[in-house]
Amino acid sequence: MEAQIPTSSPSKTPAKRSLINSLMEATTPTKNYGVDSPSFKEDTYVLSNLKQSEKRSLVELRNKLSSSHSSQNPTMWNIPLLPETDKSDVILLKFLRARDFKVCDAYEMLEKSLSWRKEFMADGILEEELGFKELEGLVAYMHGFDKEGHPVCYNAYGVFKDKDMYERFFGDDDKIKKFLRWRVQVLERGIKLLHFKPGAVNSIIQVTDLKDMPKRELRVASNQILSLFQDNYPEMVARKIFINVPWYFSLLYSMFSPFLTQRTKSKFVIAKETNVAETLYKYIRPEDVPVHYGGLSRPGDLLNGPAKPASEFTVKGGEKVNIQIEGIEAAATITWDLVVGGWDLEYSAEFIPNAKDSYTIAVEKPKKLSSSDEAVHNSFLAREAGKLVLSVDNTASRRRKVAAYRYVVRKSTLI
Repeated sequence: MEAQIPTSSPSKTPAKRSLINSLMEATTPTKNYGVDSPSFKEDTYVLSNLKQSEKRSLVELRNKLSSSHSSQNPTMWNIPLLPETDKSDVILLKFLRARDFKVCDAYEMLEKSLSWRKEFMADGILEEELGFKELEGLVAYMHGFDKEGHPVCYNAYGVFKDKDMYERFFGDDDKIKKFLRWRVQVLERGIKLLHFKPGAVNSIIQVTDLKDMPKRELRVASNQILSLFQDNYPEMVARKIFINVPWYFSLLYSMFSPFLTQRTKSKFVIAKETNVAETLYKYIRPEDVPVHYGGLSRPGDLLNGPAKPASEFTVKGGEKVNIQIEGIEAAATITWDLVVGGWDLEYSAEFIPNAKDSYTIAVEKPKKLSSSDEAVHNSFLAREAGKLVLSVDNTASRRRKVAAYRYVVRKSTLI
């Protein structure tokens, strides 16, 4: 079985990028908002890669911890911090990295975090039923992995633009505290997927959807979440991807900025509404990106194991692309998924039999798909040998778009 993607129409001259587009498509906020931090480079936690001064800081931090906990071995995420092990090294290095390898500052941060976890009862939080079922998979949730194996956590607070929803979850201090506890629970689920080993996956990816986010109403809760995570989960996030960024993001950023370290800011990736899928595809394979963000992953898909890989391609402005899936035998059923980031183009599917005296079958008639449409999922029973052609017509647009597809063919007993 073979799929080909020939291009059938020449592309038009691409539209010139405006200054705003260039800024919004930047992968870090260094040029956007005046943050003078270098681009983020994730720590490998391999001791041989450390500078001599950093190795000394690690030894000093462990010695201070040993002196203050001589009668009790502290643990974090069920990992004993003493004696020296690969896993304890990873945790201690996270605190050191967060404090620029200043031992006293890292030790103070570590001790405060140990106290907070005990007071907050964070170690048992995964077993709690906090009553947020309706927010699962909607507001904050773990979903799949990025291309490097990092677990991905999605965050979207647009649902709280509804005043009734806001009052139900943020109406008073007790509700905010309960929501904060649930948000920690979601993060702890992601951390449970980490390896805590040198050179392995030791952090997560956070994707935050800013669409319809009620920034004023969520200020108190957002500040508490940011402060708590930064104080107690150092270096747990490899990259922070902001999507559906509104025009007022600079104001939002200035509000959060005082609560963020320069190293945290250097992890930011920013995507406006028109290039959400394109941005996510840089870090996450399309089969792992949720359908409502321009991917192929639907709720429940990951419960059946790893997703079937998809093939990525691009559709230039003014171009029509035909995906030809050849070698389909008679009595075979072909099932396919197709998505184009942002859509706003025409899609159709047809089956072309090999026999010259047979007629082409319109499996899906040409139809306009809007930016709000999710991935196409369809199947077709071929009663004779031939090929399936999926057409993506972007000739009415001047904007380049990312796309992905996958398919499976199964022999059927029916004719």
